[in-house]
Amino acid sequence: MEALNHLQSFVLSAEAGSFSAAARRLGLTPAAVSKNVARLEASLGLRLFQRSTRKLTLTEGGERFLQQIGGALATLREAIADVAEVGGQPAGVLKISLAPSFGRSHVVPLLAEFIRRYPGVIPDCHFDNRQVDLIGEGFDVAIGGGIELTPGVVARELGHVHIVATASPAYMRGKPMPAHPSDLAQLDGIARRSAGSGRLRSWVLRDGQGGEGVAECRPRAIFDDPEAMAQAAIDGVGVALLPMPHALAPLRSGALVRLLPGWCADSGPLSLYYPGKKLLPAKTRVFVDYLLEQFRQQDFAAQLAPD
Repeated sequence: MEALNHLQSFVLSAEAGSFSAAARRLGLTPAAVSKNVARLEASLGLRLFQRSTRKLTLTEGGERFLQQIGGALATLREAIADVAEVGGQPAGVLKISLAPSFGRSHVVPLLAEFIRRYPGVIPDCHFDNRQVDLIGEGFDVAIGGGIELTPGVVARELGHVHIVATASPAYMRGKPMPAHPSDLAQLDGIARRSAGSGRLRSWVLRDGQGGEGVAECRPRAIFDDPEAMAQAAIDGVGVALLPMPHALAPLRSGALVRLLPGWCADSGPLSLYYPGKKLLPAKTRVFVDYLLEQFRQQDFAAQLAPD
C-alpha cells in the first residue's frame, strides 16, 4: 500500500497543482505528501515536478508518467474501495455535501437507520449553501439543486422544487388575500439574497394556464437562507417566497398559509449527485440506494408538488 500512497500523492498533486490541495483531499499534511512524492521520484530515478514557492509544475517526464498511470490508478483505487469491507459490510468514511436546511430536515433523520444497517460506514456531513466541486473536493455524494453536471458526475432526481408564496395567518389578518402575483407589491416581504451573486432574487409565478406575473413585495428583511426566511415568515415579518421543501412543514402545521394557490415558480430539480465510476465504492453505492429507497417510500416528489 505504500507505493499506492506515493502514486496517489503524485497524481493528486499534479491534478491540483500543489501539495497543500492534495493533502486536503488525502487527509495528510503537505509535508507528508511532499515526502511521498520525493520517495516516488527516488524509486523511479526521475524528477516529476519543478518546485517553486508559488507553483508546482510537472516536468516532461512527470507529464508522461501521469498520462501512463492516471487512469490505471483511478481504477485501482476504485477496486480497493469496492472491496474495503468490515465483516462483509461496506466500510469507510462517506463524505457528503448537503444544503443546510434541507439536509437537517430530510436527510439527517434518515441517518440513524442507515448507520444501523451499515455500521462500518461513517457519514461525514458538510452543510453548505454553495455549489461544491464534487470530484475536485473529494465528495462521495452531494444532495441539493443546481450542481453543475461536469464530466464524471451522475445526477438522480429526487423531485422538482417549486417556489410558493407564504405568510403567517397573523400577518395576513385584516389584509385582502392577493389574487395575482402583482398584488404582492402591497405587502411586506422577506427577500432572498443570492449567495452566488449577492443580488436579490425575484420570481415569476405561473398558474399553469398561461398566466404569469412577477412576485415582488416591499422588502422588510433580507436573508440568504430559506430556513431563516421561513422562520421570519412564521414570526409575522411578511411574505416569503419559499421552496416547497422549506414551506411544507409550516404549511401543514398551519404556521404559514399559502398565498396565491395554483401559482408557483419552477426552481429546478433537487438531485442526488455522485461520481459516475465504473466501480462505485460500496459505501457510496449503498448510501445512494438507501436514500433513493427512502425518498421513494415517502413519495417525496409528490410532496414537493405545489398543489
